Amino acid sequence: MPLHLTKVAYGAQSLEEMRSWFSTRGPEARLTTRYLPKRHAEIVPGDGSGQGSLFWIFKHQLVMRSPILRFEAAEGGKTNIVIQPRLIDVMPSPKRAHQGWRYLDHANAPRDLAEGESSGDVMPGKLASDLARLGLV
Repeated sequence: MPLHLTKVAYGAQSLEEMRSWFSTRGPEARLTTRYLPKRHAEIVPGDGSGQGSLFWIFKHQLVMRSPILRFEAAEGGKTNIVIQPRLIDVMPSPKRAHQGWRYLDHANAPRDLAEGESSGDVMPGKLASDLARLGLV
């Protein structure tokens, strides 16, 4: 099972704005990070056993994901996380904001939304966050 990353959609005002960011990127998008993840081989295994995704945090919830294609060297000794510029809606799941990226085990990753299912069909982020903090969801 692949390993995933999480990252805050910093500066995004809405999910629609996030979608528009990626609609003009072409076949790949690059996010620059200071360090190559130590567990990068688990995120994009060379054996073709599956690939990890970058899960986006918006308003304290994991809301969408972008499949990670590879990692590559970037200018200044940094690393690019190369992702598909498509956003796949997932079942919103509470997640605290953090700086940079963090690992997410596949077992804890939210499922993709089914065809015809909408993230609006689930409870608002603040309510889900409050209930999760209380241990009720």
